[in-house]
Amino acid sequence: MAQPVWNFEQEPWEEPHDETSINLRAYFDRMPEEKMRAYLPDWDDERVAEWDGNFRSDGALMIACCERSVDIKEYRRVLVQSIASYRNRVQKTTDPRP
Repeated sequence: MAQPVWNFEQEPWEEPHDETSINLRAYFDRMPEEKMRAYLPDWDDERVAEWDGNFRSDGALMIACCERSVDIKEYRRVLVQSIASYRNRVQKTTDPRP
């Protein structure tokens, strides 16, 4: 797998850092750009889980090497951070289109 031009996993953030929060950010680093850009914040939780495709029946994200479960609330919060704080900033500096 090719490394993305962004590295949200290593960007600073305010919340406590644990293995799960780092791996969730890495999960978003690896999400295809087209998929990430298709996300709409007004979707309900069920639509977000369906769009991602990696949520278990108990409502937690299936993600490797985690100390705790990632619920939809945390997932959405970190996804929005990934899009707004980092990808949009990096996209502006790496996009060759005018």
